[in-house]
Amino acid sequence: MHISSSISTRLQYQHKSLVDIIDGLTDEQARRPIITGKWSIFENIVHLQTYQHTFIKRIQEILTGEKPSFPRYTADADPLFLDNCERSIREVMHDMLTIRKEMAGEMLTFKDADYSKTGSHPLFGEMNILQWINFFLLHEAHHLFVIFKLAAELKREAKNL
Repeated sequence: MHISSSISTRLQYQHKSLVDIIDGLTDEQARRPIITGKWSIFENIVHLQTYQHTFIKRIQEILTGEKPSFPRYTADADPLFLDNCERSIREVMHDMLTIRKEMAGEMLTFKDADYSKTGSHPLFGEMNILQWINFFLLHEAHHLFVIFKLAAELKREAKNL
């Protein structure tokens, strides 16, 4: 089992679209909730950044453990998420980009047999590492789309002022 070019490319570059999506927004705009009861752009970004750390730990457990089973991840219960909500958007983005480069670099050098190792997700069941990576990327893509829509709304509002 080997990593496909689709997964490899998204793992290395998908997250970088965030820079273009939020270009021109102030920190204040990014932190402002647009939809009542939903995360702001900033909180979505912090979620992506902090979940990377959780994801790395889960992959390490899959590589070294015997088919581990993971609980559902909840950002609001993650102390790192709460702490990082106090940081600047620049700090959060820097961490996200740096950690992702390291993460992708390591995951792209896994042995083919490593990609077959499995761990259980509470909703999707047993998944091999390639499925976990694809899940991670699809989850990230969902949040990037949410951020894209929120940024468009903020830019539309700013234009109408």
